[in-house]
Amino acid sequence: MLLRLRLLLTSLGGGLLLLVILCLGAQNLEERPSLRLGIGRSAPLPSGFLVGLALAAGVISGGSATALLLPRRD
Repeated sequence: MLLRLRLLLTSLGGGLLLLVILCLGAQNLEERPSLRLGIGRSAPLPSGFLVGLALAAGVISGGSATALLLPRRD
């Protein structure tokens, strides 16, 4: 149980740290394309921000899945 909690907190902390660093670094980017979605267009965001956001979401979801699928000790 303690290992699961530690894995979950580590993945959440690492993902949030990546998001903070990403938000600080994306403020000075000049080139901001917008994405064409099925209904309309998204807000103009830097492409590096979108890739970093996907990376942070992957870290959080991967760590959470590992913590939840860890076998129980009996």
